[in-house]
Amino acid sequence: MSEAAASDDAGTTPTRAEPSIARSSAIMAAGSLASRVLGLVRNTMTIAVVGLNLVSSDAWNAANTLPNIFHLLIAGGVLNAVIVPQITKAMRHEDGGTVYINRLLTLAVTALAAVTLVLTLAAPLLVQLVVSSSWDGPSRGLATAFAVICLPQVFFYGVYTLFGQVLTAHNRFGMFMWAPALANIIAIAGLAWFLLTGAPLSAPVSEWTPMMITVLAGSATLSIALQALVLVPSLRATGLRFRPVWGLRGSGLGSASRMAMWAFAAVAFGQLGYFVNSRVLTSATYAAKSAGVEGAGLTAYANAYLLFMLPHGLVTVSLVTALFTRISHAAHARDTAAVTADLRRGMMLPAVILIPATAISVLLAPFVLSAILLGTPRAATDASVGVLVTMMLGLVPYGWFFLVQRAYYAYEDGRTPFVLQVLVTLVAVSFTLIGSTRAPEDVATWVGIGQSLSNLTAAVLGLWLLQRRLGTLRLGRVVRQNTRLLVATLLATTLGWLVLRGLGQVVDTQTWFGAVIVTAVVALVVLAASLAIAARMRVREVTEMLAPLTRRLGRG
Repeated sequence: MSEAAASDDAGTTPTRAEPSIARSSAIMAAGSLASRVLGLVRNTMTIAVVGLNLVSSDAWNAANTLPNIFHLLIAGGVLNAVIVPQITKAMRHEDGGTVYINRLLTLAVTALAAVTLVLTLAAPLLVQLVVSSSWDGPSRGLATAFAVICLPQVFFYGVYTLFGQVLTAHNRFGMFMWAPALANIIAIAGLAWFLLTGAPLSAPVSEWTPMMITVLAGSATLSIALQALVLVPSLRATGLRFRPVWGLRGSGLGSASRMAMWAFAAVAFGQLGYFVNSRVLTSATYAAKSAGVEGAGLTAYANAYLLFMLPHGLVTVSLVTALFTRISHAAHARDTAAVTADLRRGMMLPAVILIPATAISVLLAPFVLSAILLGTPRAATDASVGVLVTMMLGLVPYGWFFLVQRAYYAYEDGRTPFVLQVLVTLVAVSFTLIGSTRAPEDVATWVGIGQSLSNLTAAVLGLWLLQRRLGTLRLGRVVRQNTRLLVATLLATTLGWLVLRGLGQVVDTQTWFGAVIVTAVVALVVLAASLAIAARMRVREVTEMLAPLTRRLGRG
């Protein structure tokens, strides 16, 4: 986007001269795109190795998700919420924040090591919490074996987040966003071992050998370790030279610790919701197997979540990560006009892609799932359609909630995000519990409904509370822009539906190749038509995005 959008409404205070948001977002988006594409390859290979809607595949997903849960608790919530605002404030000191950063690194890495050791020793208990009580001993044993090898990822996830947030505070985004691509390559290599050695694929619980368990879980953990360590050269390039600094007295970490506690409480409450989801979904898988039907359980939900996070990570996270540093600076400088301008920007720019992406996902859900889950029977992929559609309908609100959280963190307010997270969890869990009373084929769909509605509710409430705190956010332009994008997308989706009907006459859409063709062609038609119609409707953000192309075509 053009930096002309820096003062996006008349009277808005122009932003400071800083690294271009467009350039920073593009660097991060490129890294995120590479990582997400490799992530889809990794996911497709994982399904080929462990299967879909099997007890053994749920055992793997439950165990491999445990490090992510604690990463969110320890690092993703606490460190993401605290580090950037605190470092931007510390960088005003004479030493550029060096002592503060070294103290932060010393304390955080030590705490991560201790917590990871405790969690790894507690693996059998943790597995009991996330899998259904109806599972038999061998199934729990397989999940526990996976968990013991995967839980050390908690330390490396934390180090990666810690180093990455220090780089973000210094406006260095490149390697932070490209490192996950390297992690996916390592994990893919581990999965390739199964395909090259003739190890059993989609094996039941009884056929998993110690070597198979070690290769699958070990390659996953090695990938996260390298993801963290590859950031060290970039960290040194900032001029930082790590020297252990111990102690809290006079450190200025008091406000950071209060923020960290609120952030930890928010993520902890959210993860209680995940435990409910996990137990309900793994129970659904078991019930579906017993009934002889294709059910959507934890693995189906994980696949839908991966697709859901593709546009969110590529667009929203890339932009909001770049905006977060600016918003933090503006909050410390009490420049409310700059904060609200960046909030509007964070709601309008992602919508250009996210609204068409939502429509594409809803229209093409069966074909998208069939395309990425190579070799999976169509009946199994169709069982996941409901959860994917309901989750994707909440894509835009999820981005709003993500942005709202960062705005509060910039003001060192951790309590309000905690209240919002409590609301999200209660609404989402309510729908999950409703789903647990339904047929096993429908459980994951109810989980998706709860996720979308809970994020919408929290985002709207969060914006209302922000407006009470900061004064008018001037969201009228956001509403008008989003409405025009929605109209343009609905018209484009109608065209895409007609193209889909036409392709169905000439392509066998039940095959993997047909699903790939339908997905690629119809998605391109809907996206291109959405942007073209939105440009004709004078949606400025679309016009700016297309400006380089239109200039080139004009010269041609």
